[in-house]
Amino acid sequence: MSSSSAVKRLLNYAGEKKILLILASIFSFFSTVLMVVPFGSVYFVIRELLTNANDISAIPGDRLILCGWIALGALILGFICLYIGLFFSHFAAYQILYNIRVRLSKHLSTLPLGYFTKGSSGAIKKILDSNVEKIESFTAHQIPDLVSAFLMPLIMIMTMFILDWRLAIATVIPILIGYFIQAAVFSSDSGRKAMEDYQHSLEKMSASGVEYVRGMPAVKVFGMTMDTFLHFKSTIYDFRDWAVSYTKLCRRPYMIYLVMLTSILTFILPVGVFILSGQPDNQAFALTFLLFLTVAPSLSTPMFQLMYLGGELQKITEGNRRIDAILNEKPIAEPVHPKVASSYDVRFENVSFSYQEKGDQEYKLALKNVSFTAPQGKITALVGPSGGGKSTIASLIPRFWDIEEGKIAIGGVPIQAMATNHLMETVSFVFQEVHLFHDTIEENIRMGNRNPTRQDIISAAKLACCHDFITSLPDGYDTKIGEEGVFLSGGEAQRITIARAILKNAPIIILDEATAFADPENEANIQKGLNALIQNKTVITIAHRLSTIRHADQILVLQDGEMVERGTHSDLLALNGLYKKMWNAHLSSKDWGLQEREVHHHE
Repeated sequence: MSSSSAVKRLLNYAGEKKILLILASIFSFFSTVLMVVPFGSVYFVIRELLTNANDISAIPGDRLILCGWIALGALILGFICLYIGLFFSHFAAYQILYNIRVRLSKHLSTLPLGYFTKGSSGAIKKILDSNVEKIESFTAHQIPDLVSAFLMPLIMIMTMFILDWRLAIATVIPILIGYFIQAAVFSSDSGRKAMEDYQHSLEKMSASGVEYVRGMPAVKVFGMTMDTFLHFKSTIYDFRDWAVSYTKLCRRPYMIYLVMLTSILTFILPVGVFILSGQPDNQAFALTFLLFLTVAPSLSTPMFQLMYLGGELQKITEGNRRIDAILNEKPIAEPVHPKVASSYDVRFENVSFSYQEKGDQEYKLALKNVSFTAPQGKITALVGPSGGGKSTIASLIPRFWDIEEGKIAIGGVPIQAMATNHLMETVSFVFQEVHLFHDTIEENIRMGNRNPTRQDIISAAKLACCHDFITSLPDGYDTKIGEEGVFLSGGEAQRITIARAILKNAPIIILDEATAFADPENEANIQKGLNALIQNKTVITIAHRLSTIRHADQILVLQDGEMVERGTHSDLLALNGLYKKMWNAHLSSKDWGLQEREVHHHE
């Protein structure tokens, strides 16, 4: 993406407010023109003084005073136009910031779960936060500066060509040499790759930093520091290496650019002296030559600013590319004519699925020709060794991923033929990993249904066995989780998610052993909440403790992505296969405990 494309994207992001960006540029243009006026006033004053040097009385004093007032008025008007331009650019920037984040957030909500599992949350956070903030900052502050930095030297050089084309060429030569050398580096493949590496190293460092902070309890417990947490340390070193290599890439062209801009007089002087030596009485040229010597060095300021803004524009271009990478991700395909399920049995027909794309070296099927039916109103349990495909089945039902082969249907309707919103309304989840938002308890429960009454929320909380502990909190249901020391235990948080699912009242429930890590008291309360949740629902539960699913209507045993056994608890025990081995292991684990250690006394 070129720099001009980046500016076009800003106009596109601005939407209806793009007129504000155009107005900001117009007022910046007027500001730049007005800022050049004092140079003209100075030129006129010097010309009058030199022309009438032999007769001071002939100097038009009123004109000189007028020139002073014009210069002052132009400066004041220039600053006013600059202020108005910044006012418009800030309004446009805030609109762009809003539009990009809303657009990204909406698009992210349409992407399959696979997108989020294959990338890091730190990288996405950096795009939503850092990259978007850079675009806002560039629009608010640097668009007016860019207009000014571009137009100021352009107007001055055009004026110079009008006054004397020979001196003007001498002025432009060092600027062009410095610019082309600088541009050749930054527009080269190595320059673009350096900027990509910059963004990539920042994303890695951000993601690793998030992981480091989240894992702080483990870091502390095992006596680790940032120096011993090698992954975080390596990302910092990667960023350091990028900074060093980027500095090496830029230092030579930057030095040439710096030398060229500060050597403008070196090019003007010999040309002016040569011309003046041939025309020693040419007073007009002498005056023009003096003006060039006075004004030309001031060209370096906007040119240096233009160089800095060019670097910032390159960052914006790379940031736009990364935003586009998200926006170009294909969302879940929505059906043209969506269908609605009238019943809620879940059927898998010869379903095969892989988390990797075909052709990938690590391509491996997570499910292989799996077929089963979870009847409506019945409990279907999924058991088996880790990596067998239990969680994969649970993730495929709500289309977190799209299958490669086979068919998944709810009530006879393929899930691909159902609108995503309707599919999400049909299925509720209660997983081991609980996520509560930094908001009130009521709002966390309300996520299951956006239009309930307070009484509906309280009723759901009572069924989930969490009403009593909620009312004991400082502000009850209005208590914000995580504020003023309000933190919930794992069991309490799990019951909040169950209340959320009860309030949603979806006909299909997916459970991932919600009581796996609960203490006995919390387990009893969670179990009561689950019993209230699953009444008359189609339930698919992933079981890690087999005692919790003995009374399931059917149990599916999965191993290496294949269904190896199915039946009731007693049926599977009679088969004397994998399930029985797992059951025996489960019974043995119940009897496990810390053995009394023999103590030897040494005299």
